[in-house]
Parts: sequence; C-alpha cells; structure tokens
Amino acid sequence: MKIFDVMLEHKKWAIIAAVPIVIVIVAFFVWKKESAANIKYQEIAVTYGNIQSTILSTGIVQPENRLEIKPPVSGRIDEVLVDEGYIVKKGQVLAKMSSMERAALLDAARAISSAEYDKWDNYYRSAPIFAPIDGTIILRNVQPGQTVTNADAVLVMSDRLTVQAQVDETDIAQIKLKQYANVILDAYPGQNIPSHVDKIAYDSKTINNVTTYIVDVLPDETPDFMRSGMTANVSFLVDSKENVLMVPSNAIHNKEGKNFVLVPSEHLGKPPVEKNVELGISDGKKLEVLSGLSDGDKVLVEKMKIRNGAATSASPFSPMGTQRR
Repeated sequence: MKIFDVMLEHKKWAIIAAVPIVIVIVAFFVWKKESAANIKYQEIAVTYGNIQSTILSTGIVQPENRLEIKPPVSGRIDEVLVDEGYIVKKGQVLAKMSSMERAALLDAARAISSAEYDKWDNYYRSAPIFAPIDGTIILRNVQPGQTVTNADAVLVMSDRLTVQAQVDETDIAQIKLKQYANVILDAYPGQNIPSHVDKIAYDSKTINNVTTYIVDVLPDETPDFMRSGMTANVSFLVDSKENVLMVPSNAIHNKEGKNFVLVPSEHLGKPPVEKNVELGISDGKKLEVLSGLSDGDKVLVEKMKIRNGAATSASPFSPMGTQRR
C-alpha cells in the first residue's frame, strides 16, 4: 500500500512539473501563429532601370612623391625664392645660401665697408638650391639669415596628389589599373572628383585582424581645394548596366543556396508564394534580375512594425511579455 502511495505521489509531482513545459510550448505556437498572421507586406513592382556595382573604401590624400630638400653644405640661408603653394619646375632655383666659410668672409667684409662686402659678394657667389622634380612646395622651414646644416630639410615638395585607399582583401581582385573611381573628400562632401586607379599594392597591411591593400587613386584633374592629409571616401566602379530588371535587396531571401522572392498568391486570401529568381549585379540597395520575374510583377517586402521604439510583436518568453496593438 505504501509503495502504491509513493508511486501516486511521484506521478503527481511529474504531472505538476510537466504543466509549465506544456504551457510554454502552447504559448510558443500561439505566439508564432499570431506573428505569422500579423505580418504585413508591401507590394513593390519590378521595373527596368540602370544599376552600378561598386566597391566602397576610405583613404587619405598623400603626395605620390614627397621630397625633403636639404642644402648641399652647412651654412646660412641668404634668400628664399618660393613659398608654400608655389608650383615649380625641375631645376628651378628655390633658395640661395652661403657656406660657413662664405658667411664668415662676408661678415668680415661687411665690418670693413659696404664696398668691400659687394666685392666679395660678387667674387664668391652663393650656392643655389634646386628643385629636383616638377611639383608643388608644400612646406617651407627656413627664413633668410637662418643657419642650417646639410641634414636639415629646408623645403618639402610633392609632385602630384593621390588618394591612398584601403581595399579589403576580399575585394582586391575586382580592382584593375585605370579602373574608374569617384573620390569625395570629407571636407567637401558635395564635390565629386572623377579619378582612376593608378597603382595597386602587392604587399598587404593587417590592422585589427583586417587585411587590406593600398590602392593609389589618381584624380583626373586635381582640384585647388585638395590638400595632403585630407580623408576621402572612394567608390570603385566594378560593373554598370543600363535598362535591366531590378528588385529591392530586402525582397530577396536565400534558402539552401538559392534566391527567392515572395509574390502575391493568385488565390485571394491565400498566403504569399515563394518564387525562385536568378540575380546579377547589385548596388547594395537593388539587384539585377536575370530570370524568374518580368516587368510589372509584384514582389512582397515585409513591413517593419515599430511602436514606441520597439517591435509591436515579441516573444511570449520576453521579460516584457507580448506587446499588442
């Protein structure tokens, strides 16, 4: 008799323990059914249009060649003939200087008389500092009368400005020499600068476990407002097509490696129907449709149901419970 009572007691507690599990399972299926029934869709027509596939990147404006110009000997700067922003030619005289010996000789001659100074100034000419390449003076570090050594950079110049863009390793295979690119400087967001790919690095850089390659992007025409050190956004044109069927990217669902869209059922009141589609290039917002849809077909995009900053339907297991309209 006692054994029978113990078995009944165990069965009773087993039933009590199973009740919450049953409640949870029932609540889940009720919630799932309600959620499916409450999904609202927006119909969007498939239409023809133009589409461009691009790769986006960021970069820094840098001179292709940055040269520090140092004096041939230690001495004193007599005259600086250029300033920052000057465009100069290779071989142009940028400054004149005296060696330490000439500077000492001229100082002694000046102490005697101006005539003595002029005699030695004409007899012992100053040394010129030449521009090694065509380019622009981007930094002037000296003034007349300043003493320098042959290790000091008296002037800095660059030849032409490029944008050094960082391209992810997964995209670098799609970047080609002479490929069109559009540059927008952060400082001038309304200005598009048509450019092209000039160089592609063979050696990678890894920052925060992300491997990238430096791609030099050269403007077709360098605008006056472009300066070394500016940050830029670069879009590389990979492919472009005109008058193709397009569908919104948020209408695409992937299942087992295949792409599907939802289309309205032909029978009134029936749930939407999945339709397999073949896709082409994408611009991030829209995708080219190669097959599966025709011009004027409708695809369904699920509407986002937002209320007071939160979704209007939630899991019954949420701490906040189920939100309803």
